[in-house]
Amino acid sequence: MANHIMYKTLFLGIFFLTVITACNNSDSVSTTQNPADSSTGPSVETKKPNSDYKPATPGQTRAPGATTKTPFSVTVISSDLKQPWGICTLPDGRLLITEKSGNMRILKADGTADKTITGLPAVVNDGQGGLLDVTIDPQFATNGMIYWTFSQKTPTGNVLAVAKGKLSADESKVENAVVIYQATPAYDGTLHYGSRILFDTKGNLFVSAGERSSKETRVKAQDLSASLGKILHLTTDGKAVPNGPFANTGNAKPEIYAYGFRNPQGLAFNPETGDLWEAEFGPRGGDEINIIRPGKNYGWPIITYGIEYNGEKVGDSIQQKEGMEQPIYFWDPSISPSAITFYNSNVIPEWKGNLFVASLGGTHIARLVISNDKVVAEERLLKDLGERFRALAVGNNGIIYTVTDGGKLYSIAKK
Repeated sequence: MANHIMYKTLFLGIFFLTVITACNNSDSVSTTQNPADSSTGPSVETKKPNSDYKPATPGQTRAPGATTKTPFSVTVISSDLKQPWGICTLPDGRLLITEKSGNMRILKADGTADKTITGLPAVVNDGQGGLLDVTIDPQFATNGMIYWTFSQKTPTGNVLAVAKGKLSADESKVENAVVIYQATPAYDGTLHYGSRILFDTKGNLFVSAGERSSKETRVKAQDLSASLGKILHLTTDGKAVPNGPFANTGNAKPEIYAYGFRNPQGLAFNPETGDLWEAEFGPRGGDEINIIRPGKNYGWPIITYGIEYNGEKVGDSIQQKEGMEQPIYFWDPSISPSAITFYNSNVIPEWKGNLFVASLGGTHIARLVISNDKVVAEERLLKDLGERFRALAVGNNGIIYTVTDGGKLYSIAKK
């Protein structure tokens, strides 16, 4: 039986906006948004910022609000997931989803359960740790290879680990699972692992690694001999991709692609430019969207637009420094951006080229209108549902799929 919640909202879009693919199912809650004439207006953020920090460039925060013209529906297609964390689409349109406790599941496009996968290494399901992100090999249809990230216990503490294995013919287990990389040093904490994992166009992996949260470890984000607080570039065997930006730097890990990150949980390629984009959590304020360039320093914890959770300043309380990259966009107060994806479908043309951001603390999905690598407008979708949106994926059918910490799988589709 489907439960339906109807949203009738007036939307006008002067920019191209983006959706991500959704599924249809009988046991669902459906939300419909309808178009009308309306223009961009004041920022969607109305709360007072946590600090008086000024942006480095115009439009770097609190972009004008935007609305969507195309009518679309939002439907709950599954409600029985257990703390889902990562999601990706399979070639046949089904969905591969991780659950934080250590399970991996396959759901059909209508949200019904299909397979439960076993054979994965044990995870540390504590704090922000557990079974985290997942992606499939570009040649998955022929080789069945899956790659994932998780928190792993070692004799000296917990680490973010990257593993791979082959999905069995009956899709019931992962065969020959092996850990190919560990982000070191290990630490006994359970926070700020990152992490997203995705393939580049050459068949190598990008992995985002958090700085593990404590004041003791956060400084490792600036330390090129450590994996923490980095964007890593790895082969499918877990080795450094040759000729990386620090391949010839003494005492530097050659797999480091960029550094100076706090807790980066969003990675996506802009389909129009091929650039790698990243989203990360600030402390109180200072959530960021960055374009990742090889060898660049993104500043944490030296520069930030956020403050400590207790209200104190971070470090020397500076927001700009020579040799450190500025975010193209930041939020204050925080929205807690957990995952990002670009909408690259013609199903909803006004969304094409837009960046969608899953928001945990903000309990919405942010749609960012992009022009010349700048955020020119922002819309907050699904905010009335009160969900913590954890991850996003776009299906070949132009539907956006999103999972929530509450265990739901939503589809967002053109009406």
